[in-house]
Amino acid sequence: MKKFMTSAAIAALMAGAAAAEDVKLGIILGFTGPIESMVAHMAPGAEFAIKEANASGKFMGGSNIAVVTADSTCVDAAAATAAAERLITSDGVSGIVGADCSGVTGAILQNVARPNGMVMISPSATSPALSAAEDDGLFFRTAPSDARQGQVMSDILIEQGIKSVALTYVNTDYGKGLTEAFKAAYEAAGGQITVAVPHEDGKADYAAEVGTLAAAGGDRLVVLGYADEGGAGVLRAALDAGAFDTFHFADGMVSESLGTNFGTDLDGSTGQHPSPSVELADRFADLTKGAGFDASSPFVPESYDAAALIMLAMQAAGSTDPKVYKDKIFDVANAPGEKIQSGELAKGMEILAAGGQIDYVGASGVELIGPGEAAGNYREMKIEGGQQVTVQFR
Repeated sequence: MKKFMTSAAIAALMAGAAAAEDVKLGIILGFTGPIESMVAHMAPGAEFAIKEANASGKFMGGSNIAVVTADSTCVDAAAATAAAERLITSDGVSGIVGADCSGVTGAILQNVARPNGMVMISPSATSPALSAAEDDGLFFRTAPSDARQGQVMSDILIEQGIKSVALTYVNTDYGKGLTEAFKAAYEAAGGQITVAVPHEDGKADYAAEVGTLAAAGGDRLVVLGYADEGGAGVLRAALDAGAFDTFHFADGMVSESLGTNFGTDLDGSTGQHPSPSVELADRFADLTKGAGFDASSPFVPESYDAAALIMLAMQAAGSTDPKVYKDKIFDVANAPGEKIQSGELAKGMEILAAGGQIDYVGASGVELIGPGEAAGNYREMKIEGGQQVTVQFR
């Protein structure tokens, strides 16, 4: 017999869950913008954890968590800041899952979260710069820093015998930070970046960028961008021009929209994104079967875990005040304590309510390190027959 709740069981319990008091939890992600195809699965992943906690009846003596969503846009810092401000001042949330893209996450942290003493846990902001950001102990992320992704990407390409690449990156904190990390690792391993060309989102024509990339040449074109915006535009222009045969994608490009928009044109291309182990991924997929979202889509397990960590930290602190429960996030995320898997939030709540300790593993294999971020595992993928196939986990 399974020892965790199925999605059907959670739905059934939700119908009879009694709420002692509503606690509001904000989810701010790019419901519009360059990664909306990913957010379409990330947001339900976070909400699934909240539904699970509500169904258990174990959270804060039977309190109910209400979800309030807001659009970060991923790229518009002013809009994201205003949306986060509304979550706190108008909606009265006690914690924030998000944001998603690194630039808007940093803007919300400095302009909204810190001044208001609000905890935020991002499932997908990966810029290395966020590791050193002033955060007053309020900011965490369940995704690893791109300092690690740069090394993983270099390892994959070197192992494939790819010794020279042209590179294009979205001209944002995410793109620039990942480019620096990859460049350092790849060149140290003997690789050559023939040219690094920034691109802007929202352009109608990327022929100029592709012309520069093609002139420099390389064994492969590395695309560090967004799957629903400029990264896809550069990719289409490169394919139409016959400039490159194969590509390598960072996490912002690894979306189901690749297959939808490009099919078998990308066969032989490769990439990576943060991902749990096979065992954890299978468990999470089984747990969420029939829930209406893809549990294997990038940053979905991390979204579930971001919401779970906030709720578990509140439970451990016996308080929904961010200034109080922020100090419990490391405690519930790491050893010592009983390991808590995805689907076991009720068990974790019970242990914490009784004064015990937990080591939250969750859907992504959570282990927080110094700057409050995940240590990080990655799924290496390749494209065959227009489909993403797992090569290995790193």
